[in-house]
Amino acid sequence: MELAIILISILVVVSLLVIFFLVIYNRFQEYIIRINEADASIDAVLRKRFDLLNKSVDFIKETVDTDTILPTIIRLRSQSVSNVELDKELYSAIEEFQSYAERYEDIKKNEGYVKTQINLMESESEIVALRKYYNDISSNYNKYVSSFPSNIVAFLKKYSKKQLFEERKEKKSILEELKA
Repeated sequence: MELAIILISILVVVSLLVIFFLVIYNRFQEYIIRINEADASIDAVLRKRFDLLNKSVDFIKETVDTDTILPTIIRLRSQSVSNVELDKELYSAIEEFQSYAERYEDIKKNEGYVKTQINLMESESEIVALRKYYNDISSNYNKYVSSFPSNIVAFLKKYSKKQLFEERKEKKSILEELKA
């Protein structure tokens, strides 16, 4: 009789541990799925922005007589970078793109420039919203990875913290620059 009580107690404790593990594991899976969905959406917008800037190289070459046109875009053509890094690099490329319009008045009159500028403005509001959503989900996930008792499951499954997108804090937002 005593042996049966011990075995039942052990079975109950093991069952509770398995349930605990499964609940936390499923919560992690929810976060991972949402993070991956947000990352895929961000990737689509970043690729769209890259393509816009990449296509602008041709009309800038037609208008401006210079050897180095959008060096950041040229460099990115042959690199594989994360979305976080691509986001940073594309802001540099957008600044380069805008600098041509400031230096060369003819570019502002170019239909390709105007269309690219409009599309960049549209994609900027989209990327800001997606970046915020991704950061919110990733922050919650990172808290879950760090806090007890979910950090036990994170350790066992080798889950690590996700990198967040940096917020741009400059004197002018990219939207204001694009509208100028």
